Amino acid sequence: MDYGKHKYEQEVKAKQARKKQTKIEIKEMKFRPKIDVGDYETKKSHVLRFLGKGNKVKITIMFRGREMAHPEQGLAILEKLAEDLKELAVIEQQPKMEGRNMHMLIAPLPKDAKKKSNKPSNKEGDNNA
Repeated sequence: MDYGKHKYEQEVKAKQARKKQTKIEIKEMKFRPKIDVGDYETKKSHVLRFLGKGNKVKITIMFRGREMAHPEQGLAILEKLAEDLKELAVIEQQPKMEGRNMHMLIAPLPKDAKKKSNKPSNKEGDNNA
């Protein structure tokens, strides 16, 4: 086999591999403990958009002043967001307090898990009949 041909085929394989790979970014969305319903829904839609593109999302709750005395308010917001997104995302890092901020990392579900959740299983219906 010709060495030039071999080298060319290796370059083509490498180019195809680069074309198929995806780079996962970590986006960040910042919330406050006293967020209103409309603002929450807007930020949740931004998080959905990030997850739809395949990016991980770091959710940050920022506390200021006397808000530090009530970290349970921030935790409630993170739990509500996780509950709202449970069909589309998985919690990769549980809520954690670091200084004046509370962080949580969520990642989109793998593509095969999305297909399983969307497709109803026929096995259960066959067993009952």
